Amino acid sequence: MDIKKILLAGSAVTAMVLATSCSSDSSTEPDPADPTVSSSSEGGTNPAPTSSAGDTPATGSSSSVNGDVPKSSATEVVDSSYTQMAITEIMYNADDGSALEWVEVTIQSGPDISSMLASGMRLDGALSFTFPNEELKKGEYIVVTNDKDLFMQTYPEFKGRLYGPWDNDPKTGAVAKLSNEGDVIDVKLTGEGDVSCSYSMEPPWPSLANGKGRTLVYKGGNAAQATSWGASKIMNGNPGVGNDEWLTTSNIRLNEIMPSGTGTDAWVELYNAGSADVDVSGWIFESKIRKEKLSIKAGTVPAKGYLVLNAATDFVDSEGAAKELIVSDIGGSYYLYGATEGDESSLLLPSSKLSSGVVDLSDGSTAQGALVEATPGAANSKLYIGGLVISEIHYHPNEEDPNDAEFLELKNLSETAITPFEKLSNGNRGWKVEGINFEFASTDVIPAGGIVVLFPDSLQTALGADKLRKRFSIDEGVLISFYSGKLSNRGETIAVKKPYFYQKDASNPLNDQWYYDWSDATLYSDKWSGNGIDYKRADGHGYSLQRKDFSTMGYEASAWIAAEPTPGK
Repeated sequence: MDIKKILLAGSAVTAMVLATSCSSDSSTEPDPADPTVSSSSEGGTNPAPTSSAGDTPATGSSSSVNGDVPKSSATEVVDSSYTQMAITEIMYNADDGSALEWVEVTIQSGPDISSMLASGMRLDGALSFTFPNEELKKGEYIVVTNDKDLFMQTYPEFKGRLYGPWDNDPKTGAVAKLSNEGDVIDVKLTGEGDVSCSYSMEPPWPSLANGKGRTLVYKGGNAAQATSWGASKIMNGNPGVGNDEWLTTSNIRLNEIMPSGTGTDAWVELYNAGSADVDVSGWIFESKIRKEKLSIKAGTVPAKGYLVLNAATDFVDSEGAAKELIVSDIGGSYYLYGATEGDESSLLLPSSKLSSGVVDLSDGSTAQGALVEATPGAANSKLYIGGLVISEIHYHPNEEDPNDAEFLELKNLSETAITPFEKLSNGNRGWKVEGINFEFASTDVIPAGGIVVLFPDSLQTALGADKLRKRFSIDEGVLISFYSGKLSNRGETIAVKKPYFYQKDASNPLNDQWYYDWSDATLYSDKWSGNGIDYKRADGHGYSLQRKDFSTMGYEASAWIAAEPTPGK
């Protein structure tokens, strides 16, 4: 089929607002169409197209992280009776080869802390650091770094409160390092008020914060989601100050991509959420896996509409010569860059011969993945779900019940057994559960309709599989195994992934990479509400999250209920 440019106007897509979870922010990004909003004047590393971008990218501000929470159905009103923490800025991969890393912490709401030490305030997750016996007042922004001397060399005018270095990595004996690939950072307090925040180098996270001189600035909403973070307007960030501005984007979204070699023409679909048409001629499309950048030959995305670009005919190279865009079914990261720095949209494609894209969720956030059906020029279909799915999550056991235990349950929905271990032509690897650091063994088999129950490694040492099976009355036919990670008490992304392709780099084995097909995923949260379900009962009160809807991936709260744990049942 020869795909032509398709222009469809007037198709409604859910507005991209953010649900408040980890921290609260009453600020909103300026209207990109407002001519009074200034755009960033910082120079960029991406080629600068000469065409007009229509709605001009602007900057947003986190000035109201400590402000009142807007009243909306997508927002939780914060309880001001206890102190709620927030991570407001992260430097995880500095530019120019610098080893500097730091995180900025503040009180998002509630009372001051008279003693951080007595309150049990500490960093956890990717980092470990215990704060000293000092007070912390609302409105203060404190910084923890891996290297205080290097920090002061980088920010000689810094006048705030600086702590560090954080603790050593027990595996290396050296000061711990934030992973450039991404991780989870927690601020813990005794009782209520702790926070869990994520970051990643993968789409849709801002690429300018990954080794290009910007920091991640918290914008508000669920801090486990990429849409809650922006790239700092100021190079190297603005530690210890607060009220930080970030580079905002236009209304153009990289919405759906059909890969090459699937029996049909490859294509790229853009969506315009704005109220004005946008000329995207000259905008840059980058394939990370091919290390290639091409420009859009010509095209306009209508307001509230779509533009579908033929991969074979609608792109040109840096010299203006026609060149086919190759989108591999291996997957990988793809970026669309607008006319100003920071104006980007991105997709992380799973390994799949299906089209992949963005879906809008009911809380105003988005999710990405392979789609059930390709819909060029129209709203995207549901996310595709594979045979092995997440069926139960007991992320926060009742700490007053010594017999309660954290676990994750998976279920084989298919009519045949699954051997979750792939033997490919150039390598073998087990399926993995991302988020808890688990990989299946070559001997594992999950029968049709079968269940897997995964427990933390600590329970393998303390009890072992046999005692756990007896404690929870788990049938002998149910596979029990153990993971080295931990389920966050606040919420995080959990994904079941199947190895699809192994790419070797002969020049540098450290760059070898596995690519995965996605079977299922969710981003659970302790802030879920609605649907007539008391989700709070799953947050340390003895209940677990149990899946009731398997028609698509489990990102929606409506797919889950809270009930008494039933591991292996």
